[in-house]
Amino acid sequence: MKKILFAAAASAALLASGSAMAEGEFSYNVAATTDYVWRGVSQTDENPAISGGIDYSNGIFYAGTWASNVDFGSDADYELDLYAGVKPTVGNFAFDFGVLYYAYPQEDDLNMTEVKAAVSYPLGKGSIGAAAYVNTDEDLEDYFEINGAYPLTDKISVSGAYGDYGSYNTWNVGGSYALTDILSVDLRYHDTDVDSPWSDERVALTLKAAF
Repeated sequence: MKKILFAAAASAALLASGSAMAEGEFSYNVAATTDYVWRGVSQTDENPAISGGIDYSNGIFYAGTWASNVDFGSDADYELDLYAGVKPTVGNFAFDFGVLYYAYPQEDDLNMTEVKAAVSYPLGKGSIGAAAYVNTDEDLEDYFEINGAYPLTDKISVSGAYGDYGSYNTWNVGGSYALTDILSVDLRYHDTDVDSPWSDERVALTLKAAF
């Protein structure tokens, strides 16, 4: 089943990369955070991180790349992600089907690929959603999440998520404030049901620029 899902999402990725690039749009982002937290676990040994990415969209197709410093106490000191997929809509439902590749060039055995299937639905001014990330390696765990977001004002919004990563559960809740049309700040609380220095409860502050 995982191979079938991977093949379907890979096909979508190829369609995205094969679209007429001149007709699409590019967007860019850069961020600084006090702690790079991924699925409840610090990826930087509880230290700050700088990240940035480039995204391309053309109709329902998208593709992009994103990079950040990491610290696992190993040779890997940065992460490079590649992703592509499609975002169709059916009525009020917004879907996202794609492939994500997480690369650690200095330590190849950490590399992994996931197939993503997500959906969101409007709830008043906000939205609720769910997502599944299926790992193409049978020995690695899949991740499932439910999430929601709601704008309190034109500049302030709150959001949260609860996820199941096989051997543990994770959750986060926080709020973001739009400083300008480009700059925003996010304050977020993260926790898991795993007792370790890297997965205990923590608060991360992130400043992001998107243009």
